[in-house]
Parts: sequence; structure tokens; C-alpha cells
Amino acid sequence: MRSVAGQVFLWLLVVVVLLVGAGLTALVLQARGYATSDAAHRTRAAAVTMAQVPTVVDALDSSHPTAVLQPLALDIMKKGGFDYVVIAGPDGTRYAQTAQPELIGKHLIGPYQQALKGPITVSFTAPLGRVVESSAPVTRPDGSAAGIVQVGYTVAHASSAVSSQLPVLFGGAAAALAVGTGGAVLVRRRLRRQTHGLGPAEMTRMYEQHDAVLHAVREGVLIVGGDGRALLANDEARRLLKLPPEVEGRPIAELGLDPGLAELLASGQAATDEVHPAGDRLLAVNIRPTEPFGGGPGSVATIRDTTELRALAGQAEAARSRLQLLYDAGLRVGTTLDIVRTTQELVDVAVPRFADFATVELAEAVLRGDEPLPGTGDAGGPRIRRVAAAGIREDRPFYPVGSQISPLPGTPEATALGSGRAALVADLCQAHAWRARDPQTADRILAYGVHSLISTPLKARGRALGTVSFWRAGQSEPFGPEDVAFADELIARAVICVDNARRYTRERRMAEALQRSLLPRGLPEQSALEAAYRYLPALHRVGGDWFDVIPLPGFRVALVVGDVVGHGLHAAATMGRLRTAVLNFATLDLPPDELLARLDELVARLDQGEAGEGDVEGQDEGEGELTVTGATCLYAIYDPVSGHCTMARAGHPPPTLVHVDGSVEFVDLPAGPPLGVGGLPFETTELQLAPGAVLVLYTDGLVTSRDRDLENGLATLRRSLANAHADASPEDLCRAVFDALAPPRPSDDIALLVARTQLLAPDQVATWDVPDDFAAVSLIRNACNDQLTAWDLEELTFTTELILSELVTNAIRYGTGPIRVRMLRDTSLVCEVSDGSSTAPHLRYADTTDEGGRGLFLVAQLAERWGTRYTARGKVIWAEQPLTAPEYQFEAMLL
Repeated sequence: MRSVAGQVFLWLLVVVVLLVGAGLTALVLQARGYATSDAAHRTRAAAVTMAQVPTVVDALDSSHPTAVLQPLALDIMKKGGFDYVVIAGPDGTRYAQTAQPELIGKHLIGPYQQALKGPITVSFTAPLGRVVESSAPVTRPDGSAAGIVQVGYTVAHASSAVSSQLPVLFGGAAAALAVGTGGAVLVRRRLRRQTHGLGPAEMTRMYEQHDAVLHAVREGVLIVGGDGRALLANDEARRLLKLPPEVEGRPIAELGLDPGLAELLASGQAATDEVHPAGDRLLAVNIRPTEPFGGGPGSVATIRDTTELRALAGQAEAARSRLQLLYDAGLRVGTTLDIVRTTQELVDVAVPRFADFATVELAEAVLRGDEPLPGTGDAGGPRIRRVAAAGIREDRPFYPVGSQISPLPGTPEATALGSGRAALVADLCQAHAWRARDPQTADRILAYGVHSLISTPLKARGRALGTVSFWRAGQSEPFGPEDVAFADELIARAVICVDNARRYTRERRMAEALQRSLLPRGLPEQSALEAAYRYLPALHRVGGDWFDVIPLPGFRVALVVGDVVGHGLHAAATMGRLRTAVLNFATLDLPPDELLARLDELVARLDQGEAGEGDVEGQDEGEGELTVTGATCLYAIYDPVSGHCTMARAGHPPPTLVHVDGSVEFVDLPAGPPLGVGGLPFETTELQLAPGAVLVLYTDGLVTSRDRDLENGLATLRRSLANAHADASPEDLCRAVFDALAPPRPSDDIALLVARTQLLAPDQVATWDVPDDFAAVSLIRNACNDQLTAWDLEELTFTTELILSELVTNAIRYGTGPIRVRMLRDTSLVCEVSDGSSTAPHLRYADTTDEGGRGLFLVAQLAERWGTRYTARGKVIWAEQPLTAPEYQFEAMLL
């Protein structure tokens, strides 16, 4: 035990024994506590349960309670394994006693009165050991005490179960002691091998000698392990490398050294007199690996101070820092396609590593994305505007961002714009033209300490976009010719990013203008729906989302929401083509599924045609991919006469329906394939909407984003609609939905259309069934005359009777039954004649010798609009008139 390994073994053995003993003691004490607690719980549960048995109450109130209670107590004691059970009256007289039956009739000993108030548990020491006794009152239905039940249990009985587990506990303790002892033996062997069996005195003497030699030498010594961690550093190494106090065990990369020096020290490779900077010193480093000389993996480095090479190293460091600055500018400038942000990134990377202050001025046309106008920056020409600034201090004395600057002849800015090369002003106090432009501002800049300036033009493809000015102040060295060359190199790399941002701004502005010109400027006037909408373009690139509200004949309304895949000019143009196609198809009064089918064919033809155009010679590679179109669409038709709504969708998110009671559901509408895919038919869903129900149509940009999936988006949409007030207008619902779902920086377009349904009043609709007899025409005319009189539209009687006569006559002659006439009055007067035939009437010019063929011509001349729509059971021919008859209508027909 004289060696360090033996002493460590002894201490480890003592610690293991103490830990095992403490653990075993804690387990035994815990087992005893558990036995006492278990006895208390068992006796209390038995006493309370027995006190609530109705037989006990009845027996206590009977004339011979012992006859009933004594067998009951014996049975409870045997089944429960208790030591005794006592049942006594409220005065303490025992009626049942299991342990000593001779005590029956005797008085209870102890404070039994407390048990009459509620269950209690006490413990006491008896000759057999520790006893736990629980007492509970026996109460009558009226709450009065009828007696007491006492149950006793010896703790030793519960402890016997626990004691049976003690061999296992002692066995585990012995195993833990054996494992701990074995671990201590292994530690002793390893430590003995590492210390070579040395004793404490020998090791102390060896360390003192090692420490004296290590710190006495005037070269830095740093020992690095094979894992790149510092193992030892002497005082000279700490001084030269400026190491932190705690070095041992830390990775070399975390010691704050120069990256090149840190990499060399951690590599462990041999090196001879390699020079590296360390703060304001230049150090010569020698490294030798230790493993070939009997040591473990690692290396030892000796470091010498070579301050005499400082001048040469300064030049090398300046060149390295300039190269690093150019490299960083390539990474940090142009991270976005925003012009202002790109210029701000340029000045941020230049300050303070190259200049104390930096400003950027651009032509107004460049900020809009256009080419700069000729003469930009010249005297009397278009001005330039300051768009970015940075400095080592916030209280910059220069013109603030947003100021317009007019470079006068002779100023550094004008010189740079005119010559196309950087202009150097080493001493601003001698720049008379610069000071003459604004003497007050110039004096403020000079008083601030700014003394040197380089003004560099931002030129792209031979055009000057603006200027960049670099300023130095205070103790900084004035700019020199070598700084001008570096400024030109820096700007040459940054101007590409600025010009790319300008071109992107122009494209985006054109795409936004195109997109907004193709979207509806407002909602048309109609009375079937109360509608509101929201449209939010994407932050960076416009997309192809659109919406529409299209009035249809018979005061019906079509609701459309669509989304073109992709972004940019192509998506916006495609959106306009699809919206126009929907408007044209809607004039044919097609059902939703048939309209989507025709739209699907149109998109497929567009894809085929544009994919072929992508092979044109001279087209950029990859552009053909952008011409392939995909789109989704939802089309719904609402009839305010019946409240009937028919809808279909092509790969679009389902619409949301808000019922009159405020409940919200997503319409179970088959999705269908996106437009252009083809191969599958579109399915329709028909709904019967109550007046005041709300339909919510939207594009996927509302419910999906980078931070939210579709399921969470739909749940948020449902919640925002459900939380809205029951009487909220569509405009209020749009606002509530956008507040809950619209992101501050949307990556995709968002279109939202909210429509609240309305119904025409019964007195606005008149319907008649027409028999298949020409004599019924006169009856219809008479009924029409009466209805127009009721509607106070007598001035339309003649034209309406003539229109209905022609339409009904055609239906009887060429159509099939059943024939029905319907008149609708709202913002105009609509006459509809339906029959079971699908034969469409055609307008033609009759010859002078023809006896017929002029009916539809008269209808077209008298009505403002007329047309035909097909239904599942035939067709409907309709004609619409204004509520006020135009003057000289018939004279115009004769002309």
C-alpha cells in the first residue's frame, strides 16, 4: 500500500463498503416503515367497513347484541388475519371480544369517546410487539352513534413478510460489494501500470523537477494530445499565445488562436520554423510527434517570438485580409433579389474592414427596375438617391438614406460617373468642388473627423446605375492608390448582384401589373349573393391565383376560384387566359362539371402547344420547363330562386360552408384531377342552401405555408369562421380569416372569396304550366298581363306578351312536354320557357316570302339579352328586359 495505486485501491474499497452498507440500511428501514403503514391501512379499512354494515347497527340496538356480533367479529378476525376485533356500545360496554371473550360485558379501557366522532388509528406496545389499532364509529341512519368497532393488528405479522425478503437484500448487497471490489482492483491495476508503481514522494519529486525545467526555458512548449486537445503549456507558451488560464484538456480550436496556427498545432504533423501570427506577434513554430519516441499519440510544439518579421508579416496580413474581404463579399452580398437590401449588404461588408463609413446612391429609375436614364448624375440631369449607409457609429454626419443627391461638376461622384472609374480624394479639406456643393454639410462632415473618400461608379453593361462612396475618419489611414484598385475589385463583384436585383424588380413589377390587370377590379352588381374578397400577392414572385363572380341568366351567379402552378410572368399570363376562358364558357351556361371538362381540354392544348414552342432555336435551355402549365379550379353556380347550389372542383381545396346557426363544415366535394391532367371525369355536388348561409372559397396559399401544413391550415380556417359573429358581413369574415391565416411574408398568392346567400322573395317569381295546346298561348298572355300589373310594370306588357307568345309557341311546336313558363323580377325582368326537348333554337333572317322564322328575331330585338341553357330534363329559353322600357324602341326596330 505504499504506492499511489495501493492507496487508491484502499480508499475505493472503503467507499464501496460504506455505500453498500448505507444502501442496505436504508432498505431495511424502508421495509419496517412499510410494515407499520400497511398495518394501519388494513385495520382502518376493516374497522370503517365493518362499522357501515347494517347488521352491526341493528344488533347494537337489539336486546341481545352479543349473540349476533360475537360470531361476526370472529369471522372478520379469521378472514382478515387480525389479532382481535372488539364491538362496543356508545357507553363503552363490550358486546363482542374475539381475543378474550371473558371481557364481554366489561367496559373499554382508554379514550374510546374520541372514536365516536370519527375513525382514529393508534399504535402501542404490547407483550407480543407493536400493535396498531383502528377504531370507527357505528352510526344510525339519523347520524347518531350506535357503538364502536375496534380492529387490532400486530406489526410483527406484516414485518414477517418483509423479513422474508431480507436474504435477497443481503444477497444483492454482497453482489454489489463484490462488483465494487472487483472495480477497485481493476482501477488499482490500471493506475499501477500508468504510475509504474511509484510512491507519492517519488512522484512529487519527479513533478517538481519536470516543472522547474519546463518553466525555466525561454521557449514556449505546448504538448498536444492525439485528439487535438492541449495537455500541457509552460509559462512562455501562455505568454506568447495569450492562452486562457485553464488550458489543459481544452481543444486547440477553442483557445482563440489564429485559425491557421490552431490547425497546425492540432494536426500533429512535423513542422520546422513555420511563421504564424498570434495577436501582435509573429511566432516561429516547430512541431515534433511524440509517438516515435515512446510517448502516446500527440505532438510537442516549441514556439519562438520572431517580432523582427513584423513589417513583412503586416504586408502579408493586409493582402490576406483584402482577399478574405473579397471572399466574404461574394458570400454576403446578393443573398436576396431586393435592390435596397443588396446595397445595404454591400456597405455592411465594407465597414469597418475597408472603410469607416460607406454609402450607396442609385438612380431613381434603377430603384423601379428600369434602365438608368442618359445623363444620370450629370448637372441638370436625373438625380440619384441615397439608398444604403453604414458606419462605425450611428450618428453619421452624411445625408440620410432617402435623400436626393445632385453630383455637381468636379465632385467625386460626378467624376466617377463621368469617367467610369473610381475617384480618390485623399484629403477632403482640399476638395473645393465637394465643399462648394453644400458648405454647411461639408463642414459638419470634416468636423466629425472624416478626412478621406473614394467614390466608385456602379456600372453594369456599360451603364452607370449609381455610385458607392467609402469614407475614412479619425485615426484611420487615408485612402491610397492601392485602396482604389481594391475598391474597383469589390464593386465589380457587387454590381452584378445589384443589376440582377434591378432586373428582377422590373420583371416582378411587370408581372404584378399584368396580374392585377387580369384580375377583376371589383365585384359585379347582382342580388343573389352578398360577396367580399381578398387578394394578397406573394412577397417575391407573383403567381396565378384568381377569383371571379359571374352573373348568369335567371339572376343566378357563378363563383370561381383558381390557382395556376408556378410564379412569374408565365403564371400570370396563363391565369389571364384561363379566367377569360371561364368567362367565355360561363356565357354558354354550362354546368360546373362540363365547364371544368372543357377547361381541362384547353389547359392540355396549351401545354402541348407551349411545350412544342420550347424547342424553338435560340430559346434558353430549361425555359421549356417553365411553359408547362398546371392549374386547379373550383366552380359553383348558385340559384337565388330555389337556393340550389351546384359545384365541382379540379384538384382545388374544398369550399367551406358556414350554416345559419354558425356551424362550419367543409363541403364533401370530390376533388377531381387538376386541370391539364385529363383521363377522369369531374363530379358535381348539389347543395340546398338556406338564406344567410356563407360559402368560403380560397386558394391553397391561405391554408398552407412553410410553417403550416394543410391539416393545421384547414383547422385554423374552421376555427376563425366559427369564432366570427353570427351577423358578421362577408367583409368582416374576410378580415377575420386573413388576420388568422395570412402570413406577413407570403411565399404564395392568396385569393379568398366569401359569399352570403340570398333568396328572391316569393312575390318576385311567377310560374305557370303550359298545356300542349296553341290555345294556351292566350292564357299565358293574360296571366302575364295580370302579373306585370301586380308588379307595376304595365309599360312592359306589350313586349313581354310578344316575347312569351313567341317562346311558348316555339316550345309547343318544336319542343316536348312538360312546358313551363317562369317570370322573375329583380334588377330586370326575365322570362323563361322550359320544355323537355334538347333541340336548340337558331336565330335567322327570314326571306320576304317566308311565312315564319321571324319569332326569335323579334325576341332578340325586343329583349336586352336572350339565350338557351340546357338542363338534365331539356332546355330553358330565356329573355331579359330592363324594368324601364326604352324610348322609341319600335322606331329603332323599323330603322
